[in-house]
Amino acid sequence: MLARIAFIGFGVVGQGLAEILLEQKEDLKKNYGFEYSVVAISDKMKGAVYDEKGLDLQQLLNVVKTTGKIEDYPEGITGWDSLKTITESNANLIIEVSWTDINTGEPALSHVKAAIGCHKHVVMTNKGPIALAARELMSMAKTNGIEIRFEGTVLSGTPALNLGVNNLANSKITKIAGIVNGTTNYILTEMEKGLSYEDALKQAQELGYAEADPTADVEGYDALGKIVILTNVVMDGTITKDQVPCEGITKITAQDIEAARSEGKRWKLIAGAELKEDGSVEAYVRPEKIPLDHPLAAVSGPINALTYTTKYLGDVTIVGPGAGREATGYALLTDILDIHRKISR
Repeated sequence: MLARIAFIGFGVVGQGLAEILLEQKEDLKKNYGFEYSVVAISDKMKGAVYDEKGLDLQQLLNVVKTTGKIEDYPEGITGWDSLKTITESNANLIIEVSWTDINTGEPALSHVKAAIGCHKHVVMTNKGPIALAARELMSMAKTNGIEIRFEGTVLSGTPALNLGVNNLANSKITKIAGIVNGTTNYILTEMEKGLSYEDALKQAQELGYAEADPTADVEGYDALGKIVILTNVVMDGTITKDQVPCEGITKITAQDIEAARSEGKRWKLIAGAELKEDGSVEAYVRPEKIPLDHPLAAVSGPINALTYTTKYLGDVTIVGPGAGREATGYALLTDILDIHRKISR
C-alpha cells in the first residue's frame, strides 16, 4: 500500500522526518517495500498546502527554509486548517507533530481523534494526548481498524516503549525508573562540576537544551507526562497525571550535591512506577540520590536512560538521546515502518 502522508505540524521534528524520508527513500523501498507520497502539510504558523497527487518534498523544504511559509509552495490547494487537512485530504497516514498542551492534550488530541474517526493511521510524538487518553485512543483505533503509534513521546528515538511492550513482553515488569528529561540531567551534571543551579540552567538554555521558559522541565512536568505514558502503556496502569506526586530539581543546592558526593551517590531526577501487591501501580517524579554503581548514575549530560525491573531478566537498562531533530524524526520513522509491516502482512 502506498502511504499517502499528511503532516500536521511542520516544525523541527516534522522537517527532521521529511529530511529522513528524502534521504532514505530508495532504501525504504528496497529494504522494506515501503513507498510514500507526502500529499499535505498543515502548520498553524507556516500555513498549509494539499495536492492529492503528491508534493515535491524537497522543493517544499527549500521553500520553508527560504520564506518560512508553506503556502509559498507554487502548486496545490492552500488555506486548509489542520482538521480539514486530516478529514478531507486523501492521506491515509497522519503524522501528528503539532504543539500540545499537557493539561488538555489539545489541539493534538482533537487531531488524533479526527484521524481515527476517518480511518487513517496515526504516528505522533505529542505527549499530551497519550498521557491523558492513551487507553481511549488505542480503543478507538482498534474499533476503527487502524494503527496508532507514539514511540517518540517518551525517549524520542531511543525505543523505550518498544522495549517495554514488545521486547520485554511477559517478562513481568514490576518497576520502571528512569532519567526521562535531558534538560534536568544536564543541569544536575553541570552542578556536580561546580556550577550553581542558575548558571547551569543558563548554560542549558544557551546550548538549546532548555527553553526560555524551562518550567516544564525543571519542575518535572515533562517527566510526569512520560511516566504516565509508561505506566499506562507498559504496565497496564490506569493512573492520571493528577495522581502522580511530582517534584522537580529547583530546590537542589550545591550543598545537596556535595552531601550526595560524600555518600558515594549522585542526584538524578527520576520518573518511576512500581507494581504493588494488590495489582495497582503507583508512579512518581522526584529527585533521588542514586548510588554510583547504579546504571542510571553513569548517565550524564542531556542523555536519557530507563531501567525496567523484571521477574525473569532482572534489570534491563536502555540509554540514548531523548530529544533532537534527527532522533525524534527517527522515532517517527520506526513507527511508520512498524505500521507498514503490520498492514502489509
